[in-house]
Amino acid sequence: MRVARNVENLEKLILKNRVKKDNVSERVGVIIDEVRRLGDEAVVKFTKKFDGVKLLPKELKVSETEISAAFNVLNSELISAFRVAIDNVTKFYKWQMPKAQRFKEKNGKIIINRYVPLDRVGVYVPAGTAPLVSSVYMGVIPALAAGVKDIVLVSPPDKNKNVNPFVLAIASLLKIKEIYKIGGAQAIAALACGTKTIKKVDKIVGPGNEYVTESKRQLFGEVDIDMLAGPSEVVILASKETNIDYICADLEAQMEHHNGVGIVITNSRKIIRELRDKRFNGFALRVKNLEEGCDVVNRIAPEHLEILTKKPLPLLKKITNAGAVFLGEYTPVGLGDYTAGPSHILPTGGTSRFFSALSTREFMKEMHIMQYTKKALQEEAPVVEAISSLEGMVKHYQSIKKRLET
Repeated sequence: MRVARNVENLEKLILKNRVKKDNVSERVGVIIDEVRRLGDEAVVKFTKKFDGVKLLPKELKVSETEISAAFNVLNSELISAFRVAIDNVTKFYKWQMPKAQRFKEKNGKIIINRYVPLDRVGVYVPAGTAPLVSSVYMGVIPALAAGVKDIVLVSPPDKNKNVNPFVLAIASLLKIKEIYKIGGAQAIAALACGTKTIKKVDKIVGPGNEYVTESKRQLFGEVDIDMLAGPSEVVILASKETNIDYICADLEAQMEHHNGVGIVITNSRKIIRELRDKRFNGFALRVKNLEEGCDVVNRIAPEHLEILTKKPLPLLKKITNAGAVFLGEYTPVGLGDYTAGPSHILPTGGTSRFFSALSTREFMKEMHIMQYTKKALQEEAPVVEAISSLEGMVKHYQSIKKRLET
């Protein structure tokens, strides 16, 4: 645990900790270009190169038999746990759904704000030493709640050409049948550009490594993305009364994430002393008071914020930048990662200043609908005439005048 001298020093330490691999952008650009030109051929090539798995194009899609067989690895306890998590997340996102709005003025003018779900969405699920099954339901359920009809899953295969069976089992519980054995930048490129086997999507969500993130960045605009996510992070705002064991346990939990970072902000010298000798890959900063601590939090704009104080609500009012906030001693980040309800797909690396947590709105388009009566048109015509004349767009007004003359 490295103790920062001041907030500026803390920001420098955090920035220095965000190590980027050389030439990631260039390498990803090459992969995207080949997938765009060669489609399945390039996807197969890069799957062999990076995952060590040789697949034929026809083997890219997970079969229904493979999905059914995945349930053999589940016991009743796991199925029950999955169902509780799925139910909690589903309830939250059904509650969160935005509602259409309709405004009507006395002159007959009508304005409608309508939400339309995207047609097709891709969800990326990382693979590694352990199956990230929670990323399946955290990415899929908000899209389902929004009304997306086609949801496709991609996840890297293991050496036996299989997607992790727990990932497949969760997908099956969510009735997701279109799943592909691909990962990395080639998976993002295939979803964004489309291939003979994989139909292109409108949006891609889900966590991934720096290659996944960079490919999202380069393809944004051709396809929508959730955010540009980096390593997971937690900031713990602690007072002198905070249980040090809770702080340490939550920092240790954060270290389970690859390159996970924990940051403690406190007004307590005692807590700083106890943390100083801990071997956490993280940072600590002592502030004069917790109000100043809130200012520091807003500058860092963390992915997760824990307010581990006896009375967290007054401090919450001062927080403006955080992906997700966990209040009080009995709400650790682990709940948000698995069962609380809101998705754990959150902005990292200070991007909660402008990115939001994953919501149903992420999977919907906002459509504005207008209808005027002749009376309403007459009332606004002079305004259009004045502004359009100033801009040199006189025919805009002429299209209105024509209607008023008949």
